[in-house]
Amino acid sequence: MRVISGKAKGTNLSSIESLSTRPTLDRVKESLFNIIQEKINDSIVLDLFAGSGALGIEALSRGAKKAYFCDNNYDAIKMIKKNVEKTHFLNQSVIINSNYKKCLQCLNEKFDIIFIDPPYKDNLSVDSIKIIIEQGILNKDALMIIETDEICRDKRNLEELKNIMIIDERKYGRASLLFIKEEN
Repeated sequence: MRVISGKAKGTNLSSIESLSTRPTLDRVKESLFNIIQEKINDSIVLDLFAGSGALGIEALSRGAKKAYFCDNNYDAIKMIKKNVEKTHFLNQSVIINSNYKKCLQCLNEKFDIIFIDPPYKDNLSVDSIKIIIEQGILNKDALMIIETDEICRDKRNLEELKNIMIIDERKYGRASLLFIKEEN
């Protein structure tokens, strides 16, 4: 796993060996960031269920102003700290060791991009979006991106939510990406 582009391009990132984390494949990450590249510069990003922090770090490397990393696994938090130090993004990073609900409810920031990449088996994406909308932590035209292996289930559940729209979806082998905006 490495940083693909930007200031920290080529830096190898560490990841924990655990069934609860599943790093985003480089080819999926590269496609994702090619799609959202114009939104990244000077953005404020939340990497929810951050794992190694690879998505937030990639955003910082490509020009994001600040990234928040949230994970409830202490080993993942240690890995995120190690990775942001290695890439020299510590001053632009806020690392939160908490479950996603508590994290989303205590944030005093508005975000331009939120990466939602929970463990596939836990089905927490839709609940995360509900809380994000309730808490009002999105800037105008903010983008939420879910990585999932059950695109049909997640789309069906998301369609039940009010005030959001799925603007794009992409499939890469087992992984799928859903791009979501809040309706204004």
